[in-house]
Amino acid sequence: MRLTFLGTGAAGGVPFYGCTCPACERARGDSRYARRPCSALLESGETRILIDAGLMNLHERFPPGTLTAIVLTHYHPDHVQGLFHLRWGVGDTIPVMGPPDSAGCADLYRNPGLLRFQVLRKFEPLNIGPFKLTPLPLIHSKPTFGYAIEDTGGERIAYLTDTVGLPSRTKCFLREWRPVDLVIDCTHPPQAPSPGNHNDWDRALATIDEIGSARAWMTHLDHSLDAWLLEHRPTLPQGVRIATDNTDVTLAG
Repeated sequence: MRLTFLGTGAAGGVPFYGCTCPACERARGDSRYARRPCSALLESGETRILIDAGLMNLHERFPPGTLTAIVLTHYHPDHVQGLFHLRWGVGDTIPVMGPPDSAGCADLYRNPGLLRFQVLRKFEPLNIGPFKLTPLPLIHSKPTFGYAIEDTGGERIAYLTDTVGLPSRTKCFLREWRPVDLVIDCTHPPQAPSPGNHNDWDRALATIDEIGSARAWMTHLDHSLDAWLLEHRPTLPQGVRIATDNTDVTLAG
């Protein structure tokens, strides 16, 4: 199983429009530090699943027939905006799966084009190729799912963004399921009180500790967190990494 971080940024991305903080200036000078809309590509054999669709060039990145499915965490624009152009293509339909949200985003439901939307239900697994994905409810301002992902080789990863902490049932599920790898929302630098819609640094680390995974990647980073990291350079706990765009992770059970 391979996971590629296609984007690791919060809604505003890095560099943030109009901002001259050290993190934004660094990203303008070196594209390696840029952060695009949070999304990932999951691959095993011929199966390729796109997790979230916020990148605006999906129609260029993924030629017809190269995506098995698109799985959405939720319908905020920075996680679905790439679908608005993709839908007007021609050819085979593309399954797009996500949480129950009657509002969706703008007119995607009314004018889906070649997209075939399917509603998932919390804790009801679905199989896509060699993968079993279990939708896990998260805490966010729209109906949002994380995903517990397992392949036939026994590799397990939990992908949890956007959220602030975890609902008790999701936390209990993950403690029993015991993912080896965890991808977790870490949007803000440490804040008191903790933000209401996304994890800050402390809440993300606490969640990693609660789940007990061997490895973890922080994603959905805001430019303010990158600036805080540049200033404070904190020591990361063993096994914890900060994800960057275009990083490939090979997962082993």
